[in-house]
Amino acid sequence: MALLDEQAAERVPELVPIRYGRMSASPFAFYRGAAYVMASDLAASPQTGLRVQLCGDAHLANFGAFASPERQLLFDLNDFDETLPGPWEWDVKRLAASVAVAGRENGFGAKRRVKMVRGLVGEYRKAIRRFASMNTLAVWYARVSVSELRELVRSQGSADQRRRLEKTVARGRRKDSARAFAKLAVSGNGEARIRADPPLIVPIADLVDRSEAVRLELSARRILESYLASLPADRRRLFERFRYLDLARKVVGVGSVGTRCWVILLLGRDSRDPLFLQAKEASRSVLERFVGESEFSNQGQRVVEGQRLMQSASDIFLGWLRQPFGLEDLKPRDFYVRQLWDAKISADIAAMRPSDMAQYGRLCAWALAR
Repeated sequence: MALLDEQAAERVPELVPIRYGRMSASPFAFYRGAAYVMASDLAASPQTGLRVQLCGDAHLANFGAFASPERQLLFDLNDFDETLPGPWEWDVKRLAASVAVAGRENGFGAKRRVKMVRGLVGEYRKAIRRFASMNTLAVWYARVSVSELRELVRSQGSADQRRRLEKTVARGRRKDSARAFAKLAVSGNGEARIRADPPLIVPIADLVDRSEAVRLELSARRILESYLASLPADRRRLFERFRYLDLARKVVGVGSVGTRCWVILLLGRDSRDPLFLQAKEASRSVLERFVGESEFSNQGQRVVEGQRLMQSASDIFLGWLRQPFGLEDLKPRDFYVRQLWDAKISADIAAMRPSDMAQYGRLCAWALAR
């Protein structure tokens, strides 16, 4: 608890109880939010001395599908808040332990859980061997598409597995900025604004008084200029075609609850051309205390550079910034930015049967090995 309290000291105070509430929902929920606790445990374990770029929080729920810049659905890691170079064993152990915890929560027996964990680490070992025999560019371009997953399930899965996969993919494809606009925006005074859903989503106008809101909106526009500088030239030109409309604080995740996270609404040509961005606070990695500081002074850049290195394809608007929003204090804070929704698909871990979790664990192991 001392480690969790240490993290809470840097978070939005009124959101910390939400974090603890979500973590206390189940053993796996606690595991998801306790990356710092596990990093502390892993630091005392044996190490080979081989270092890689770590995800830092490679549990089952931090893998999923998303749209590549070419609009192909890919499966890979999708959370890099804690990324840093460190001992290769740590990500593998966190992933394997997540299968054991989630399997126990789902009611799977001890023998079945052991078999699933062995299958996962066995797949990781085989994937590493295969990648070691491939040339450098072939490994760099290796990826798992959702189309390949569908073919695998069609040929080897049950009718129920095929049905559930198709339903999940269809639901994920609909999650884009247009869908977010329909769900999260409301018209007011002739302009679209972000819909309030406190305490999970609180527009800037509801967080502070009117004069302060005006000042902070001007600050938000300057912050976006800071973010713009982190994008490649072609993405900057694309982003410049959108104009700022509104800003809201958002509660996200389990372990991330209490970190500052903002949803930014922008419009292109008209109301049928929305763009929702998420700017999420990037604190120092939970690994830093045990493996050393990042080479990047901006923690948002640390997240982005780690994601670009590890992920098979990344969001076209992925970038970073450093500016104080000034809601609680004037302390400079780092953020990384991405699209709020871009066909993100997450597995329902709690609904998995033993065969589902075993297959999913092996898939995650392959992605991690890459």
